[in-house]
Amino acid sequence: MSISLIGPILVTGATGKQGGAVVRALLQARYPVRAMTRDPQSPAAQALAAQGVEVVKGDFNDAASLDAALAGADGVFSMQMGSHPGDPDTEIVTGKALVEAAHRAGVRVIVHTSVARAGEQKSFVGWDEGRWEPLYWNNKAAVIDMVKAQGFRHWTILKPAMIMEDIVPPQVEVQFPSLRELGRFETSIAADSGIDWIAAKDIGAFAAAAFIDPDRFHGHEIDLAAETFTLPEVAAKIAKATGKPVTAVTLSEEEALAKPHGAMMRQHESWNNVEGYKVDLDAVRSWGIPLTTLDQFIEQNRDKFVIG
Repeated sequence: MSISLIGPILVTGATGKQGGAVVRALLQARYPVRAMTRDPQSPAAQALAAQGVEVVKGDFNDAASLDAALAGADGVFSMQMGSHPGDPDTEIVTGKALVEAAHRAGVRVIVHTSVARAGEQKSFVGWDEGRWEPLYWNNKAAVIDMVKAQGFRHWTILKPAMIMEDIVPPQVEVQFPSLRELGRFETSIAADSGIDWIAAKDIGAFAAAAFIDPDRFHGHEIDLAAETFTLPEVAAKIAKATGKPVTAVTLSEEEALAKPHGAMMRQHESWNNVEGYKVDLDAVRSWGIPLTTLDQFIEQNRDKFVIG
């Protein structure tokens, strides 16, 4: 390693699943961690403070607060909320603000999290015909380009596939609400479409590794997944672990469109049937970082499942 981080690492999204996993991994590695939050007095922020995390108030839309949060920081974990038609600009605005503030502060290492296939969207089947949501993919790619072009001494882009935490509360309420309501996955994802899965814990482990050994990880865009399983296979695993009947069904177009946010969800889910994350699992394993299997995740979170 050519550098050793001395100053704290600022983690954005520290109270969420990815940022929280990064915090835990860095604490385990005995690195000083600073968490940026809009409300340092919130229960989630106070829980971080109780673990020895320095909690600071910051807002992506307040440049002065970003400068204060980044003062003296050696590294930053960057993540932004994804864009959608109802909020087309936030991801670009907040990403640009954080990247520029980190550069002003002299941050040496930035690790940015995005999504698998971001930057490849122009190769998607039907892209030129507008088949997929351009805003989501183009904004993801744009923030990645900002990170790479800003001039940081070391940068790493992590690109997770489907995050395992999406099948347990609270995220399951958004991603797969029918699992709680009916005991089954009801989606537009075909029964034979494999989905690449990664645990948030492993995203945290990769991020920590990139901060610990920035030379090794510099300049890499790393797709992240541990295993590939179809939704019927996932349903069977949950059923085995919980002892409750769980199934997966593929909705017809009419059924999908009748659901809340039906058109958007159908487009998002059917992307898995045509494109999918296509993570090279051997390439992920080549980094030598232990990965969580879906069976392990389900067993570890068995009591969190709310089914039917």
